Amino acid sequence: MKRKLVITHQLKEELLDQIKAVIPTWEIIAGKERSIWEDHLNDAEIIAGWKDGIDSASLVDGSKLRWVQAWSAGVNSLPLPKLQQRNVYTTSANGVHAYPISETIFALMLGLTRKIHTYVRNQTEKTWHHSHMKLEIHNKTIGVIGVGAIGKETAKIAKAFGMHVLGVRHSGKTSEFVDEMFTPNELNSMLPRCDYVVVTLPLTKETEHLFTKKQFDLMKESSFFINIGRGNIIVEEDMIAALQNKQIAGAGLDVFATEPLPEENPLWEMDNVIVTPHTAGSTEHYDQRVIEDIFIPNLKEYLQEKPPTTNLVDYDKGY
Repeated sequence: MKRKLVITHQLKEELLDQIKAVIPTWEIIAGKERSIWEDHLNDAEIIAGWKDGIDSASLVDGSKLRWVQAWSAGVNSLPLPKLQQRNVYTTSANGVHAYPISETIFALMLGLTRKIHTYVRNQTEKTWHHSHMKLEIHNKTIGVIGVGAIGKETAKIAKAFGMHVLGVRHSGKTSEFVDEMFTPNELNSMLPRCDYVVVTLPLTKETEHLFTKKQFDLMKESSFFINIGRGNIIVEEDMIAALQNKQIAGAGLDVFATEPLPEENPLWEMDNVIVTPHTAGSTEHYDQRVIEDIFIPNLKEYLQEKPPTTNLVDYDKGY
């Protein structure tokens, strides 16, 4: 029987051809519709793109699964304990998002700073009003909470605005474009210095509810909070209270505790909030980067009976 790869996304033919060139003798099942691949899960050696319910066929006795390539940077939605128990490799799409998400971060920061969100609302009502716009982003201090691929690109862009860049990373190791680096246990001492706080962290046991009332109380009343990580990194009710009480100036949010964001959530109506529907990582180059930059290099290693090394998930860390 041929070795089998299942891809749960609709790829362009040129990307499929690149994969076929590496594994010409394999059977490749690819497509967006579940009906295309659901009968192949049990004997798939590699699954690229994880969907709800896949574990019922691929993480059972008799399954041939050895490697999962996630289609997102965050892997908190995958059954990591089950994958670890069965010694299945998991690789993430970390790095694919550095350009689009850093662009979204600055779109949110600039939108809030230069009141673009306010002017768009005014435009719908044909209202010509200054709206007390006065702030600028140049030479301000930004705190990047999570200096991975996205955080590094964000820091790089920040330097073009002459910003002072503070960073938080688990190791505390220095990074290019970051002026001062802190560890997570130093977060509270860093927050009062920030004009912008940008969260780019994955959701793990350590990062869940990292931001509570205490952290928002420490921030400047003039500061803006940007979250493109995961909604449950913050206690959403505490952030809403901080925004309502003007403890912080505003927020740009792409991720939420519940998605889609419920219609009754007050964030929809707040004048000092920009809501985007978890689209910060969307880009015309997404599939190409997953396949060419991550999957194919890892596939070549895997064929040599080596663990895939690009974005290999550490199950103990959760990312």
